[in-house]
Amino acid sequence: MNFQDGSLQRFNDAVASKNAAEHWLQQFDIALASQDAGAIGKLFHQTCHWRDVLAFTWDLSAFEGRDAVVSGLVAQQENAGAHDFFIPDGRKPPRKVKRVGNECIEAIFEFSLSVGRGSGIVRLTEAENGELLAWHVSTTLQELEGHAEKIGENRPTGAAYSRNFGGDNWEDARRKALAYDSREPTVLVIGGAQAGLSIAARLNQLGIDNLVVESWPRIGDSWRKRYHSLALHNSIHLNHLPYMEFPPTWPKYIPKDMLGLWFEFYAEAMEINCWTDTEFVAGEWSPDEKCWTATLRSSDGTERVLRPRHLVFANGVSSYPLIPDLPGLESFEGTVIHSEGFDSGAPWTGKRALILGTGSSANDIALDLHSFDVQTTLIQRGSTTVVSIDPSARLNEAIFDEGPPLEDCDLIVASATPTLMVEAYKQVTQRMLELDRDMIEGLKGIGFKFDVGEDETGHQMKYFRRGGGYNLDAGSSALMIKGEIGLLDYGKIEKFVENGALLKDGSIVPADLIVLATGYHPQEELVRRALGEEMLKTIGQVWGLGEDGELNNMFRRTPQEGLWFIAGGLAQVRINSKFLALQIKATELGLLGGKHS
Repeated sequence: MNFQDGSLQRFNDAVASKNAAEHWLQQFDIALASQDAGAIGKLFHQTCHWRDVLAFTWDLSAFEGRDAVVSGLVAQQENAGAHDFFIPDGRKPPRKVKRVGNECIEAIFEFSLSVGRGSGIVRLTEAENGELLAWHVSTTLQELEGHAEKIGENRPTGAAYSRNFGGDNWEDARRKALAYDSREPTVLVIGGAQAGLSIAARLNQLGIDNLVVESWPRIGDSWRKRYHSLALHNSIHLNHLPYMEFPPTWPKYIPKDMLGLWFEFYAEAMEINCWTDTEFVAGEWSPDEKCWTATLRSSDGTERVLRPRHLVFANGVSSYPLIPDLPGLESFEGTVIHSEGFDSGAPWTGKRALILGTGSSANDIALDLHSFDVQTTLIQRGSTTVVSIDPSARLNEAIFDEGPPLEDCDLIVASATPTLMVEAYKQVTQRMLELDRDMIEGLKGIGFKFDVGEDETGHQMKYFRRGGGYNLDAGSSALMIKGEIGLLDYGKIEKFVENGALLKDGSIVPADLIVLATGYHPQEELVRRALGEEMLKTIGQVWGLGEDGELNNMFRRTPQEGLWFIAGGLAQVRINSKFLALQIKATELGLLGGKHS
């Protein structure tokens, strides 16, 4: 009997949540159609947030506060033509949840636009008079009218090569498509890891001809060639690429070689045109012809020039290894390598190693060396945010653990305004500090310089702001606290000498190997080398947070027509590759201007 009562209560809550969301959407639809600022304003709290992803603004845009939200909606509605807002079947139904500390009704909705179809999220909370008002709304472009993705019921028939007796079969068609003998790619994608593969797969489904160039000999080598023990630091259910989820038999944390294998298989299965062993060496934009002159060089030295209308840089948050100028390092008689070149600790068994850096790569390499009985010491320069992979870092996977389909999870993640994202990370970071208290106190006790990031937002905002400065801890912290892995403050080093590091007190920390886990130049260095100093001045910073709180020049139009950037972790590029592909398609259709205004 109690079970039945509980079930009825949950059913009533679900019905009430849906009714409340539908009522709000009906009122919003009416008010928006008339562009009635007063009527729209009555539906929102004074403190409220709206994030738009291409649907109204053709950009990644955020509006904070009732006045800004209302004026933004009214100003953009004439062009957007948003209408017919409704709660769709087949998606996560409206429900009561807690978001950024607020108990609310959260509902996924869909709607129509003058150019296609959109979806979004509304979150309702009670006003003082008991009325349910919106404190957060997101609107996201999902599809351009007449140009739906070629998936599901819209999949290709295969008539061009299926049972084409006497003509080309599928393999023949793929071989010819890959050669680019008689055509130019519309889009040239530079980099064949998760970002490049994601945007290529999205463009394929929108009918945009694209070519990926990858400097490694095989797709997936950008992961295969990393250090021997590397595995992803977040769970598998976050990291699916577009259209194809990982097998359910795969481990929770994917090893690098499995991931490299999957990338190679994915590229074949998704019919991605890719030239491996090929480097993009130079590009020049022709404003008259509206295309790039792109020079590619194969490993054998041969070059080919292509003329795509779009360049997409998809080769990571960082570019070239950053080698700091360290006093005396040139006199060291042992081996010096950057972390990018480290493979395994096996050759160093019984030796001594110094690792400059305390980020994730440095700590993973320290664990690998330690496992081969290498006397290992980490050298710390600046302070570092340290977070346990499990349970603390797992807190950032909470949305994906709630059970909605991946499409709904991605929509929820993309809905956050920069302000809400910062506030959410502050709250999560406080919980992380509680969970990791013993580890953190132990690290501080041995002199480790620890921080929780700018404005106490932890490692995630560090990643967005600078691409590093944190360690997702896989066990090295416990070994440092026990003294099994050493810790040395860089400030105590006078200089490096023939046999190690000479300290200011006159003693020497001996070493046979020095690993520079010192990170990479930002992507601007790649732009400078490939496109020139003037182009870098034109576009400005790549990655890092801009004044609007969004990542600089990422997933959106840049100041240079036909130039785009995509980078980040697997979930990040899966989500944002869709938005980038839609913008390129809209540009090709004449719906979107070439430069971000």
